[in-house]
Amino acid sequence: MAVSKSILLADILVPERLRTVDEDHALAIQASIVEHGLLNPVTVRQTPNGQQGYCLVAGAHRFRAIELLDEEEIDAIVVKADADEAVLIEIEENLFRNDLSVMDRAVFVQTYRDVWEKTRGEIKRGNPRLSNSAKLAQLGNSPVDLIAQEAENGFSEACADRLGVSRRAIYRLNAIAQNLPREVRQAISGTPIADNQSQLLKLAKLEPSKRAKAHIAIRESNGDFKAAMDLMEPPAKKPDPEMQVLSRLIDSWERAKPATRKKFMAHAQLMAAPKGEAS
Repeated sequence: MAVSKSILLADILVPERLRTVDEDHALAIQASIVEHGLLNPVTVRQTPNGQQGYCLVAGAHRFRAIELLDEEEIDAIVVKADADEAVLIEIEENLFRNDLSVMDRAVFVQTYRDVWEKTRGEIKRGNPRLSNSAKLAQLGNSPVDLIAQEAENGFSEACADRLGVSRRAIYRLNAIAQNLPREVRQAISGTPIADNQSQLLKLAKLEPSKRAKAHIAIRESNGDFKAAMDLMEPPAKKPDPEMQVLSRLIDSWERAKPATRKKFMAHAQLMAAPKGEAS
């Protein structure tokens, strides 16, 4: 059973998050807290191995906002969960939010599947009557599964696609999450690229050697996608027209028969002769 209580910030460990904390977002929440108070408590779990304190499960931006206010305590809901269950709770709390970028949603959907299979076994088609059932479908086990199944039964496909649980969305988001290294995701975070699915997919399709260095190009270009791509794949120089003509002449000469070459040389001498001499 979950318990609500006020906890010292110093007693809460903040582990590495799936979603990077955005300082601007935290500042906006800080302003809201000043005006209205903390409307939604953060979620924590007891620190494992009997140690004193708690681990943050969900609410990193709210936690950061309270830190910025120099408050010592924060309202929290304490849940019973191990590390894997904590990841599932974090994802379920965040996955259906409209303010998630495409990249964050991609990481959440892929991680949800990975952790679910780690803790509960391989995800298989849940209901044989649902043709092409969403791969996350396993009847009634979580909010993600329920919406995926409802999408197959006629639930708004557009909504399921936006939430990242339709078959189409899962395919695209998995491609992004599986092919963008952590360094690249960190460089993209906070830039317009993070919410541009087309650009994320183009990065995900880069050959591995270029993809591994993409974070350098993104930082050097200040998050400008075209500039970053030009750094990784410099545009080819336009060929010199004169060199193209010369190349064709050489190719023709090499393929020509002796008689043809003789005629060509006679023509070249005629064309090179000063006016008056040619006649």
